[in-house]
Amino acid sequence: MGWKSNIYKCSIPPEAVPVGNEFKYLLHFIFMLIIYTDGACFGNPGPMGIGVVVYKDNKKIMEISEYAGEGTNNKAEYLALIRALEIAKKLGETEVHIRTDSQLIERQIKGEYKVKNQGLKPLKAKADKLMSEMKVKVEHVSREKNEEADELSKRAVST
Repeated sequence: MGWKSNIYKCSIPPEAVPVGNEFKYLLHFIFMLIIYTDGACFGNPGPMGIGVVVYKDNKKIMEISEYAGEGTNNKAEYLALIRALEIAKKLGETEVHIRTDSQLIERQIKGEYKVKNQGLKPLKAKADKLMSEMKVKVEHVSREKNEEADELSKRAVST
């Protein structure tokens, strides 16, 4: 059973809510832009699609399903990330949290893996440029937590 207030329903009892700077961080995280991204490719290489789902203040404000031409799955993942960053920039956001089910993209963005594929290097450079204009956290999530973006990316290729 959750605790209720006039404004929010919360499953955290009041005594467990962080205080001070922890509370400010929690509130900031709740109200920041969170974007789920996914890229799909049928054939690898083959037709690509991207899916992007944008949340602001814990509410879905946008979803995108776009055909992205021909290429590889990793290229589609980068294109989805770039599209998400462009959306954040267009919305005037200074901070964004990106969630992707591509561990490769997450680790390349964080610098844990090098980008060896020549076709991906310009996409990584474009993502880096966009990220330099705002504070960005890229997080790897399971496919189950990325179902909406996954469905949108696949729909873009199949229609």
